[in-house]
Amino acid sequence: MPGGFLHAFDVAVDQELLELALTHRSWAYEHGAAPHNERLEFLGDSILGQAVTVKLYREHPDLTEGELAKRRAALVSTLALAEVARGLDLGAELRLGKGEEQTGGRDKDSILADTVEAVIGAVFLSTDPDTAARFVLQLIDPLLDDPDRFTEVLDPKTTLQKEAATRGLPSPAYDTEGTGPDHARVFTSTVRLGDVVGRGEGTSKKVAELAAARDAAAQLRAARAARSGRKARHSSKADPALVAQPGAPAAGRA
Repeated sequence: MPGGFLHAFDVAVDQELLELALTHRSWAYEHGAAPHNERLEFLGDSILGQAVTVKLYREHPDLTEGELAKRRAALVSTLALAEVARGLDLGAELRLGKGEEQTGGRDKDSILADTVEAVIGAVFLSTDPDTAARFVLQLIDPLLDDPDRFTEVLDPKTTLQKEAATRGLPSPAYDTEGTGPDHARVFTSTVRLGDVVGRGEGTSKKVAELAAARDAAAQLRAARAARSGRKARHSSKADPALVAQPGAPAAGRA
C-alpha cells in the first residue's frame, strides 16, 4: 500500500485519494484517460499558500508585505517542495507513464513539487482544515531551520554573480533548453561557476534558470559549511591554551 511516508505525520488519508495524489497525468493517459492528480494539486497549492502565509504573518510582525511575500515564495517554490518530496522519498511512490519513467520523472523537480501539493490536497479532503495546515507546517519545518535559505533562494542569481566577482571570474552563463509540446513545455538549465555546476528545470526559461542558480548557490553554501567544519576541528586540536609555550613548565608540573 502506498503512503508509508505519511506515518511520521500521524494523519489518516483516504486510500483512493492518496493513490490519486500519486498519479501523474502521464500514467493516466496511458490507462484510458484515468483520473490524475492535477485537481488535487490545485487544491493543495491553495492550502499550502494559506498555511505558510499565516505562519509568516504571525511569526514575523516586523516584516513588510513585500518581505513576507518573498519568504512565502521561497518556501512554496518548486525547488523547495521538490526538496521536501525527496526527504519523504516520494518519487518511489509515484505512478508514472513509461515516457516519464524513462526520462527520470521520479526525480524531476516539477513532478515532485506538484505531487507534494496533491498530497496536501488529499490530506485536506480526508481530515479537516486544521489538520491539513498542521501537516503543511510539518512538511516545511526542515526548510525553516536553514537561515541562509531565504537570501539564496530569493535572489540566487545575484548570489552567484557576487561569488564570481569575488573569485575574479566572469558572470555565470546559463545554458537553457526547452523540450516537449507547447502546452506542456519543460525547460532545463545549467550554470557553471568554477567547479560548481548547478542544474534546474521549470515551466519557463526564467524558472529553470532560477532553479539552476539555487542549486549552484546551495552547493557553494554546503562547501563553505564543510570548510568551516574542518577549520573548527583543526583549531580544537591546536588550542593555544593547551600548547606549552617555549620555556614554560609542562602542564601538570610545578
